[in-house]
Amino acid sequence: MALKIGSKAPDFVLPSTSGKLFKLSEDWKGTGGIIYFYPKDFTGGCTAQACEFRDEFESFRDLDISIVGISKDTIATHHKFKKEYNLPFELLGDARGKVCRDYDALIPLVQLPKRITYLIDDKHVIRAIHQDMFDGKSHIREMIAQLQKT
Repeated sequence: MALKIGSKAPDFVLPSTSGKLFKLSEDWKGTGGIIYFYPKDFTGGCTAQACEFRDEFESFRDLDISIVGISKDTIATHHKFKKEYNLPFELLGDARGKVCRDYDALIPLVQLPKRITYLIDDKHVIRAIHQDMFDGKSHIREMIAQLQKT
């Protein structure tokens, strides 16, 4: 079942570049954030998108909005990607793709994560969804626009 605005964000636990397990219901208890799914570390579009989130990170932080990125890459690859591009947010590894499936973020047949971004509120209700496979920067613009509406 596809997630929609107004749906409860599925809880999950994934390994993080912080070295800890990230559990949505615990780590973001009483707070909202942005969960963005992307196909693969070190690819052109994914790098541009991650760097755009990095460049706008303070704008999100000023609004008390956390960010996590999720792909099927390993935590070791995520560490390299995060270090190479100085990313100030955590990356989560979904090697089996379960969380990607739960968030309707897998491309059928190839089972590669889609480029899809969710804005969730402090009760973990989905408030905005943006999906654009080819324009990663549009995800950041759309999330900022949604936050300015609230």
